[in-house]
Amino acid sequence: MALTLSTKAQAVKPSSTLSITAKAKELKEKGIDVVGFGAGEPDFNTPENICEAAIEAINQGFTKYTPASGTLELKKAVCDKFYNFNGLQYNPDQIVISNGGKHSLTNIFQAILNPGDEVIIPVPYWLSYPEIVKLADGVPVFVRAEKEQDYKVTAEQIDAACTSNTKALIINSPNNPSGMIYTREELEAIAEVVVKRDIYVVSDEIYENLIYGDNKPVSIASLGEEIYKRTITCSGLAKSYSMTGWRIGYTASSKEIAKVMGSVQSHQTSNPNSIAQKAALEALTGPQASVKEMNKEFNARREYMYERISNMKYISALKPQGAFYLFVDIHEILEKEYKGSTIKDANHLAKILIEDFNVAVIPCTDFGFSDHIRLSYAISLEQIKKGLDRIEEFTNQLV
Repeated sequence: MALTLSTKAQAVKPSSTLSITAKAKELKEKGIDVVGFGAGEPDFNTPENICEAAIEAINQGFTKYTPASGTLELKKAVCDKFYNFNGLQYNPDQIVISNGGKHSLTNIFQAILNPGDEVIIPVPYWLSYPEIVKLADGVPVFVRAEKEQDYKVTAEQIDAACTSNTKALIINSPNNPSGMIYTREELEAIAEVVVKRDIYVVSDEIYENLIYGDNKPVSIASLGEEIYKRTITCSGLAKSYSMTGWRIGYTASSKEIAKVMGSVQSHQTSNPNSIAQKAALEALTGPQASVKEMNKEFNARREYMYERISNMKYISALKPQGAFYLFVDIHEILEKEYKGSTIKDANHLAKILIEDFNVAVIPCTDFGFSDHIRLSYAISLEQIKKGLDRIEEFTNQLV
């Protein structure tokens, strides 16, 4: 028998966000002045107190294995965070600390899915959701939310998508890539469907500290006992504390699900990084001024980027309420010509922008919208201005 590779693994799409970011970095290393709007990470340094906690952990020899699902002190800190920030009551045995948000999601779907189980994924979606579901032998079921819906699916749409094979629904609020937030009323209606259909809801709240204006974070698990029992909440430190490389995420769920996730993780990774766990403990329990400062700076960038895009030809966007992305509608550009040829889709546009204008954007074909691009404002205002000038130069050349 000829040697073959895993069919399932070979079917996984590579991350377009990481490939675009890598392309921009490659050009920069060649001395080319590239503006990268692809970043899914804050441009701020990790706060000093967090770094110092990690250094102290090393100096004290906290460099050995920890319990597979995380240290008790960090789990307690996560429980306190859920209580104080989200209005949710969890015990440490309901918490699993993981190697980042993606790992948390991987743990979740490996714990709850059997082959053929369906997971409802609202569109637009973060591009890794369907791949993580498929790797856990699940079947992604896509439900599209149009721009006129503020890119948010309705309870009625979710209900209509449910079948006898439906196992879970993913809710991501604030959303990547749209920046939209589900209101309490919208989540209450969705919770009713989840309870009625007796399915799980995976609530990805990684951007919960990055909310602007009068909007408030609402955890769907906080809306009643029945939805609480069916919710697996996923979050982490990467976005809120500029700790993307530290790789610490966490989940809150029923004891039964947490136990299964902990068992799976024990065989896959042994435990999350011990030093990063000490840093995460400081992030959650230490001063929070840096979080507020980053939020303030992101908001200023959001305002500037939205205003600039709103005044450009052929593109538009809804004002994001959270996260640090602008989801830009380019459908009018797809009717235009550049250098004698019609622009086909977001991937084609992204290729033109990076090759001819030294601007890296994320085409949202892999997010479910081939007529949108994503621009991150997790880069400096100076870089944002330069990049938008180049995009505007491009739009002015279209015929």
